[in-house]
Amino acid sequence: MNDDFDAPLTPGPRPAGLGFRAGLWTRFIRRILRIIAALKIVRVRVVNRDVVPSSGPVILASNHISMLDGVFLWGALRRRAQAIAMAELWKWPIVGFLITKGDFIPVRRGDSASGNDALTRMENALHHGGAVIIFPEGRVVPPGESVRFKPGAAVLAFRTRTPIIPVRIVGSNELLPLKKFRKGGKSFDRSKRVTVYFGKPLDPEDYATPGDLLRDLRWSVYALG
Repeated sequence: MNDDFDAPLTPGPRPAGLGFRAGLWTRFIRRILRIIAALKIVRVRVVNRDVVPSSGPVILASNHISMLDGVFLWGALRRRAQAIAMAELWKWPIVGFLITKGDFIPVRRGDSASGNDALTRMENALHHGGAVIIFPEGRVVPPGESVRFKPGAAVLAFRTRTPIIPVRIVGSNELLPLKKFRKGGKSFDRSKRVTVYFGKPLDPEDYATPGDLLRDLRWSVYALG
């Protein structure tokens, strides 16, 4: 994604992911996810979820260490939300079904037009009072690697005057390690715990530029936990 996101948006129809039918699927799927957590099939802990408002536009910006991060973050919420996800996930069994029902927004890596289209769809969701999930690193980041945040989340916040809640996910990369980091170990290690941390919202009104907001967003995400 880049910051060529300058043309004024004429709000479109309410996204399906914020509609009644998606709401029913959201409650059903999240109930299944909570049962999975309660049975400790996957151990998940959520910290400070109450900072997320129950209604109104909000951006949730998270680190990205596993292909399952979108599902964990979406499942941790108690309201409907749309999320950006890598287009490859639509081909995954079960995960592809979940994100289709949640009306996730596909983005093709390295494709700026796809990234800008995703930002436009998220801006429309915010105009309709929705919550959106974005991963500013733009890809899954392997252990020990650090990447710059892409500007899309901060630009989106400035355009819509919407607060950003920093989120940090810990442990999902150990639950489902990237193939090159398995080293003969398990491809899915359910003994590992995943923790989702929510941080204090950042208000774009408190910043002079998207760059200033982006700097504090990155620091806030990695300071959690």
